[in-house]
Order: sequence, then structure tokens, then C-alpha cells
Amino acid sequence: MDSIPRKRPKSETKTPKRKPKSSHSPIKSLLEPPQSFFPSKEEFIKLLTVLLVACAVAFTCSFLAKHLDSDPKLFCDSDSDSTDSDLDSCEPCPVNGECHQGKLQCDHGYRKQGTLCIEDGAINESTKKLVRHFERKVCEAYAHNECYGTGTIWVPENDVWKDLRSNGFMDNFDESAYNFVKAKAVEALAELLEKRTNANGINELKCPESLMESYKPLTCRIQQWLLQHIVIVSSSCAMLVTCAMLLRIIQRKRHFSSRVEQLYDQVCHFLEENAVTSNSADNNCEPWVMASRLRDHLLLPRERRDPLLWTKVEELIQEDSRIDRYPKIIKGEQKVVWEWQVEGSLSLSKLKKRRETQKRVRQISDSNKILQDNYNRRIAETSS
Repeated sequence: MDSIPRKRPKSETKTPKRKPKSSHSPIKSLLEPPQSFFPSKEEFIKLLTVLLVACAVAFTCSFLAKHLDSDPKLFCDSDSDSTDSDLDSCEPCPVNGECHQGKLQCDHGYRKQGTLCIEDGAINESTKKLVRHFERKVCEAYAHNECYGTGTIWVPENDVWKDLRSNGFMDNFDESAYNFVKAKAVEALAELLEKRTNANGINELKCPESLMESYKPLTCRIQQWLLQHIVIVSSSCAMLVTCAMLLRIIQRKRHFSSRVEQLYDQVCHFLEENAVTSNSADNNCEPWVMASRLRDHLLLPRERRDPLLWTKVEELIQEDSRIDRYPKIIKGEQKVVWEWQVEGSLSLSKLKKRRETQKRVRQISDSNKILQDNYNRRIAETSS
């Protein structure tokens, strides 16, 4: 029993596990910088501020040393031929300027700015005003000659200069500035206006036709346009007048026709009501109506001057079979009366409105009596 070997348990034969990081931890700690190695946020801002202030001071000192301590270069004389060696010691004389003994003098109309001569704004603006004044004077004279025949086509140049002098246009300039502005204006006018010398040796200016058109008054433009297109304008006006007259005639005919039909309807309505009322038992009204009285009752005073209107109504009445027309002796005079045929009436439904109709007929009969009395009185006055 003792000779049999025993097996070790597995727990005893296992090798212990190694920690992977235990051997490397010292090296890593040596490589990592300490936390105090980097500056804090406040220290970084202070450092940046110090650097900016130092740069600004250095730039300012450099600028002042360059422009204040160093002597500026003089300008090379205009009348001397400068070589490459001379350009190192002096500045070349700019365009539109004159240099003498190292000093720059800009020409008239230019002012000094650094080492250059640029155009003077006041001189340039005065030149433009001068050119505009010339343009307006010359072009307005030509335009008035074209429109009204009062101006001149060619304007003497001296007259415009005298006008400028009298208006005090150049009082703000001395003689040299005035001559410079005048020279520039003459150059601009040579390109803008036409120029010639007449037989007396006087320079004259003329406005181009394309530019002159813009100076014509509006009424002149309209008048010239009408003259140029007189055929088209006259024919168009004639067509418009003809169309207006035709339209007026058509409207009058329509109004005339509608008025005739309206009067015809009124006559039929009046005769029908009168016939129905006269056939009633309690009314002694005559069944007929005098045509002339009915005409004076229905027509307006201005319509009585047109006999054609009532003539057309009579034609329609004559063609109506419901109305009888016959002569009748009334107070010794022969009159034409109209009578509605009740048997052939086409509107018997109006009998329901009998009372209203009788009232209207009474009013009309009363007016007829008044007219008859006035007529009899006039006859008696004339006979006496």
C-alpha cells in the first residue's frame, strides 16, 4: 500500500499567473511629464498678452525710426537726365509735376499726395460745370432756332466766355487757375461740340443734332412730331370722328325706336283702360279718345318739336287691328279719334284692377275737360 505513488492535486501543480503591467509600470511613470510641466490657463493668457505688447512696441519703434529719424529722399530734377545710380539717391519726378532742387511742384489742376500728383477735385468739378454751361448755351440756341426761329445755329465762343465772366463763374480762381480750367474746357468742347472759324476770324460753336434734340421743349417735340406724321394723324382723327358720328347716329336711332315702342305701348294701355271703363255700368265716359289730346298728354315738350316721332307712333297704331281710327265732329271741328275694341282685347285680366283704372281715367277726363275749356275760351277771345 505504501509503494503506490500518490498524485498531486491540480491546485498544487499550477504555476502562478503573472501580472502583465507589473513589469512596465516604472518605465511609463518615467516617460509621463509631471502635471506642473504645462502652464495653467491664466499663465497662458498672461504670456500671450506680453508677446502682443512686445510686438506692437517693436513695430512702432521700427516705423518711427524709419520715417522720423531717416532723411526723406529728394526728388530728381525734371530737366536732368537721371541715371540708375541717381535713382538710388532721389525719387523720380512724377507725372503732372515739376521738380527743382529736390522739391515737387504739381501742375495746375493737380495736388500733391505723397510722391504723386493727382487731379484736384475742385478744378475738375469746375471744368465739368464750365463744359456743361457751354453745352447748354450752344444747344439751347440751336434748339430755339429749330423750334421758333429765334436762336442761332452757330454761337460765337467769345460771347459764352463773356457771359461766364459776367455771371462770376470764375471769380473763385486766380488768373493761372482760370487759364488752366479754360484750356481743359476747350479740349473737352473740341470733342463735344462742332467748331469753325467764320470769315471775320471769330470762333463759333455748334451743337450736334443728336445732342440738340434733348434740349428741345416738350411742346416743340410734339409739334414737330405731328408735322412729320401729319398724314397718319389726320387720317386717324378723321376715322375717330367718323366712328364717333356713326356711334352717335346708331345710339340716336336705338333711342328713337325704343321711345316709339314705349309711346305705342302707352297708347294701347290708355285706350284699353278707357274702353273697359266706358263699358262699365257706373261710368258715362266716352269709349274713344282724341288722338291729338293723347299725343299732347304723352309727349314731352321737347319731343313735340319732332313730328317724326308721333308719325311713327301713328303708323304702328294704323297697323294695329285692335284700334279703330275714324274722324268725328267735336264741337264743330273734325277730329281723329281712336277707340279700343273691347271684344278683341288681349288683356282682360286687367279687369281685376277696375277701380284703379277708373280713377286714372277720371283724372285724365278731368284734364281733358280743362284743356277743352281753355280751348273754348281762346276761341271766344279770338272771335270777340
